[in-house]
Amino acid sequence: MMKLKSKPKSAFVQFFSGMTLSIITVIGLSPLVLAVPAKVSLQPQKLAQSSNTDTPERSQLLQQANALFNQGDLTGAEENLRKFIKKSPEDAFAHFQLGNVLFRQKKPEEAISSYREAIRLQPKYALAYNAIGIVYASQSRWQEAITEYQKALEINPNYGEALTNFALGLWQTNKRDEALSSLQKALNIFKAQNRDEKVNQVERIMREIKTADQPGVS
Repeated sequence: MMKLKSKPKSAFVQFFSGMTLSIITVIGLSPLVLAVPAKVSLQPQKLAQSSNTDTPERSQLLQQANALFNQGDLTGAEENLRKFIKKSPEDAFAHFQLGNVLFRQKKPEEAISSYREAIRLQPKYALAYNAIGIVYASQSRWQEAITEYQKALEINPNYGEALTNFALGLWQTNKRDEALSSLQKALNIFKAQNRDEKVNQVERIMREIKTADQPGVS
């Protein structure tokens, strides 16, 4: 069984690695960035709005950080966010955003620290748990990733991205049927939310997993 899965799984990990970056990019977007509304999920909006009282200064600083982030100026985005956090150390969303920037800069441990700080400030921060899971997954620390995804799903059982990532972790630890079950849940959620891009993504992952387990398929 492992022999049959080894080659496809290796190729699939590469696909997954690219996908996690896209996920981080999506969850890293602020609800204030209205130029790309299709990419902004509802959960970050709710978290950002509930964790802090927005002020014009906060809005402006986060907009600037996100503009730099979207332009690929990660150093500038980090500097901007650190400056903001110095003024508002209790802003959980800013710590979450900083974690996204640090992860994109290939600073995994620093990213995890920022996500953990966001969770300390806002314990039910499902997106931050999911993000930590993505960092662990990028290092092939699958069991640790699974644990973080589970924490995100305890907070929000209908968190489609976490269900998808959880499934990938399960598959990497040879729990194929459980992985497909989690993906089916994610698929149903994304369909109900009319998120066609995510529906297509999950369907592709399901096909990859099923194909990888077929004898003679490489």
